Amino acid sequence: MPRPPLARERVLDAFESIVINDGERAATLDATAKAAGVSKGGLLYHFGSKEDLAAGLLDRLDALTTADLERMAAADEGPVAYYVRTSVMEDDALDRALIAASRLAQGGSLPAGEALRTVRRRWEDMIRPHVRDRASLNLVMLLSDGLYFNNSLDVNGEEHLVPHRAELDDLIALVLRTTAP
Repeated sequence: MPRPPLARERVLDAFESIVINDGERAATLDATAKAAGVSKGGLLYHFGSKEDLAAGLLDRLDALTTADLERMAAADEGPVAYYVRTSVMEDDALDRALIAASRLAQGGSLPAGEALRTVRRRWEDMIRPHVRDRASLNLVMLLSDGLYFNNSLDVNGEEHLVPHRAELDDLIALVLRTTAP
């Protein structure tokens, strides 16, 4: 698959940042073009409307999720440990896409809500064969949601992570003992 043009990615980055920092309403075409350092015509060349920008963001989320699932499948520690470990927010591309999609969904975007449900189903599908039952799957998913949420509250350094990195291995070991088939 050919790499998208750099200007297109800059526009998506700008849209994503505005949605995250200022909300969906602030992410106008004009504001996005300005933040991306392109003309409005340049933006419209890649995205004909705000809905097209949102669709581009959701496509990005899908691609990042696919890459994450590939890493999860190949992880030496297994999908469950990988998923719990990577649920600590690190402000990477996937985190940013998830937050932006969440902000769009909170603003009433039905496609964003569906995209987030699809991401969750894909992660569940990867984890399901590695846990004993539905309750174990729920435990992994909800624990990971809690890790992600709590760490999104304070991204001011590793010392503020909950649990601390040193404690994460113990937590993962507990989850694996509790949920293993």
